Amino acid sequence: MPDSASQPEQAEERHKLTALEGLAALSLDALSSVAYGPQAIIIVLATAGLAALHHYTLPVTLAIVVLLTVLVISYRQVIEAFPTGGGAYAVAKAHLGVQPSLIAAASLVVDYVLNAAVGVSAGVEAMTSAYPGLYPDRVVICLAVLAFITAANLWGVAESARLFILPTILFIAGIFVVIIAGLLRTHPLPFPQGSVSSVPATVGILLLLRAFASGCSALTGVEAIANAVPEFREPRARRAQHTEMGLGIILGLMLIGIAIVAQKFNAEPSATTTTLAQLTYGAIGHNFLFYAIQLITFVLLALAANTSFGGLPVLASLLATDNFLPHVFFLQAARQVHRYGVVVLAVLAAALLVVSSGDTQALIPLFAIGVFVGFTLSQAGMVKHWRLQRSSGWVGRAIINGVGAAFTTAALVIELVSKFTEGAWLVVIVVPALVMLFSRIHTIYARMGAALQIGHVPEAPQRRSALVVVPVAGMSKLVREGISAALSLGDEVIAVTICYDDTEDHAADQRLHDQWVQWNPGVRLVTLHTDQRSLGPPMVAYLREISDTNRRDELVVLIPEVQAFRPWRRLLHNQRGFVLEQAIQRGVPDAVICRLRYRLDLIASGSGS
Repeated sequence: MPDSASQPEQAEERHKLTALEGLAALSLDALSSVAYGPQAIIIVLATAGLAALHHYTLPVTLAIVVLLTVLVISYRQVIEAFPTGGGAYAVAKAHLGVQPSLIAAASLVVDYVLNAAVGVSAGVEAMTSAYPGLYPDRVVICLAVLAFITAANLWGVAESARLFILPTILFIAGIFVVIIAGLLRTHPLPFPQGSVSSVPATVGILLLLRAFASGCSALTGVEAIANAVPEFREPRARRAQHTEMGLGIILGLMLIGIAIVAQKFNAEPSATTTTLAQLTYGAIGHNFLFYAIQLITFVLLALAANTSFGGLPVLASLLATDNFLPHVFFLQAARQVHRYGVVVLAVLAAALLVVSSGDTQALIPLFAIGVFVGFTLSQAGMVKHWRLQRSSGWVGRAIINGVGAAFTTAALVIELVSKFTEGAWLVVIVVPALVMLFSRIHTIYARMGAALQIGHVPEAPQRRSALVVVPVAGMSKLVREGISAALSLGDEVIAVTICYDDTEDHAADQRLHDQWVQWNPGVRLVTLHTDQRSLGPPMVAYLREISDTNRRDELVVLIPEVQAFRPWRRLLHNQRGFVLEQAIQRGVPDAVICRLRYRLDLIASGSGS
């Protein structure tokens, strides 16, 4: 029978991912990329005519699959070497230094945000293509889809993954149906063609490299599993490795299958019909299955944003642990959710969707560049890892990572050069800006740690005397609770009320003084007169005055206030506590401010909280 200590651990494990759930939660980006990766290759090769499409689509795809194989093997090794997650950031931090690790982290943050926005906009774009009447509302639809994915992830990573298992399986099945039907069909059914020239053109190495780099957009998301290893159930590393291998096999087979069918069908780029839609039409015809595959493609493209929600919050928590992001990103809510990372990702992705008006093509030039920076740094870091470790077979592993680093560096350079004027220059600005932000946050935390002497044994504590000032507005049980707390905190207590210079307020002030004398709490009541309807200035002026003559070690301002039963009921309160706190913080920085909140039911029963 399990002991009570193990029960919380078991409950926590239930909110972690299995291998199948990990495939659904963290691989949608990579799997759904078959809807636009092969098309990107075809669009580039089409500039050289039909002959280039027919002869080079499959070889370029095979080169990408070779790189995919290298990356999958590498990231399986990353998972084994860094089971705490972090992927490229963790590898670079351990073997390349702080600055390369921050560059990797910044690049991944950019890519995760872009992936969330691109996934949602591409999915909605597929839907508005089928139903043009929805096009004017595309931004609203994008935000609604993003809100659904955010809510699912705030519910829980494992819980959201279970929602995506069925769509993922249906999408994979649909793609393989298209591939198998296309391979078996002797003559494809007719579908709309583009306007690719049939005149042969010279196919140079630069064109092939550009096609290769564009097709590498199908590799985005391969790193997400290595970044989110802590989200898996025990044994975490083994489950993550199985998931990475499963992703590599499925994605590789789909890319090769689509390339073969596209080459067989002589698929051409079209302004109105996606390559995947053309192949589906040519393989199975214009029937219910065609619409079903298009629908599930839309769903997967939209849900591909979930890969970012699985990876970025974990990366942000690691950065927060290392003092490069605010520590709130390290906190987990119920169901093991890094909710601050989820919410910030959603807000940034929503901003991109609004700025781009939900246009996928406006975001595509920025897409995939960041992840290739991470790929390159991760591969280079793993080469050094094997050199230092020198375990059995380390030379072969280092060669694999070295080849991968060379491939991803080449793809990165080509991506930057070919897309620079289309918007890729923004990445060159944003990544260094994020690195500077991380460094600035780290410097602030270092100064705070030095000032607080965190980690050092402090001197013996000293008892200090305190003068406690309690602002009051009228007689009530809340005042009693505040005075009682003040008497327990300080050696001397002064109650302070503010009287505005008009007849009605003077009458109320006189009633308060009469009741105070009748109550006789043993605490002096001081009235501050002012001709302005403002709480802050008279209170600050009084505190400065007594601060100069105070013989006590501490000046404490204790502000009793009511705690609302419901969050929305906070709007019903007068916010005196907030107003006074802000004014005192600015005007009397040496004063210690205590805002004591009391629940109404506890005050009614006669006890404070």
